[in-house]
Amino acid sequence: MSDARPNRQQILELANGFRPACVIGAAAELDAWTVLADRPLSAEEFAARLDCDLRATAMLLDAVAALGLLDKHDGRYSVPSELRDWLVEDGADTVLPMLRHATNTMRGWSQLAWTVKGGIPMPRPSSIRGPRADIESFIAAMHAVSGPVADEVVRRLGPLKFKHVLDVGGASGTWTLALLRAAPGATAVIFDLPEAIAQAGRRLAGSEFADRVSLVSGDFYADELPGGADFAWVSAICHQHSRQENRELFAKVFRALGRGGRIAVRDVVMDPCRTSPPQGALFAINMLVNTESGGTFTFDEFAADLRAAGFENPRLALKHEAMNSLVTAQRP
Repeated sequence: MSDARPNRQQILELANGFRPACVIGAAAELDAWTVLADRPLSAEEFAARLDCDLRATAMLLDAVAALGLLDKHDGRYSVPSELRDWLVEDGADTVLPMLRHATNTMRGWSQLAWTVKGGIPMPRPSSIRGPRADIESFIAAMHAVSGPVADEVVRRLGPLKFKHVLDVGGASGTWTLALLRAAPGATAVIFDLPEAIAQAGRRLAGSEFADRVSLVSGDFYADELPGGADFAWVSAICHQHSRQENRELFAKVFRALGRGGRIAVRDVVMDPCRTSPPQGALFAINMLVNTESGGTFTFDEFAADLRAAGFENPRLALKHEAMNSLVTAQRP
C-alpha cells in the first residue's frame, strides 16, 4: 500500500463522493440522456414527459449539466454529441446499464455500518424501474464493462487449444464470443439463468457465431452443468459466493469436463495482506453489502478450493488490479 495519506480536504471529498454518483444514478434510472437524445427539452417538457415533479427535475438536470454530462442553453438541456454513444440507451458503447447497476448496489452501500454490525446485508428497495429491469441492467452491465477488454484478457491466456468451451454463468455471451474469436472452429455452451440466456439469444441471433453456441438455461446452485467440454470458463462468479460454495461449483465443473480439461477462473485475486489491490478491497465491501456470503479471495485460497474439487496445477495466469485476474487449473 502507498505511504501517501489523504489530507484533510481529500478526506472530506472522499466522504462526499456519493453526491455525483447519486446524480448520475438518478439520471440513468430516469433514462434522462435517452429522453433528451432526439431534441433539447426544457425542464418543464422533460418533467411532463416523465411525469416528474418540476422543481426536482430542474435541480437534477442542472446538477447533471454541472457534471458536464448534459449541455444547457437558453433553458433547454441536450446530450453532448461526444457522450451520446456512452449515455443513450441504444448507444454503440453505452455504459447506461452499468450506471443503473452501480446505483442499485449503492443502496446497499448506504447501510454499510448496519451490515458490519449485523453481518448480513440490509434490506434494500428496487430501483424506480422495478426488480425485473434491475436484473436486466445487471446482465447488460456485465457486457458493458467486459466487452471492451474481453479479447485482450483472453489473448493474455496465450494460444487457446480447446474444442468446446463451457461458459458457466455466461450471461449475454460476451466472454463466449471472445473465446470463440480466439479459437476458430471451436464451439461453446452458455449456461445461465433464463433471463441471461434470453439476452444471449438476442445478442447471438443472426451473428456469425450463432451456429457455434448452444444456450442452456439452469441454476448452477441446483443443477449439474452440461458435459462434453474440454475447457470451462468461470467468469466473475466466485466473488458472489463463499469458499465452500465455490468448492461445490468447482466440483460441478470438474464433473462436466473430460479428462485433461482445463478451467479458467476470472475474478479479483487479492494479495495475502488483503489490502491490495485497493480496488479488490473495495469490491469485497460490494459483496458484503449485496450478497449473503460473497467476498474476494487470494490465489492460495483459489488454489486450495480448486484442488479440493479435484483439479491439479493451479496457477495465476494473469494478475490484474481489479476483476481480470485469471486462475487456471487442469483436470487429471
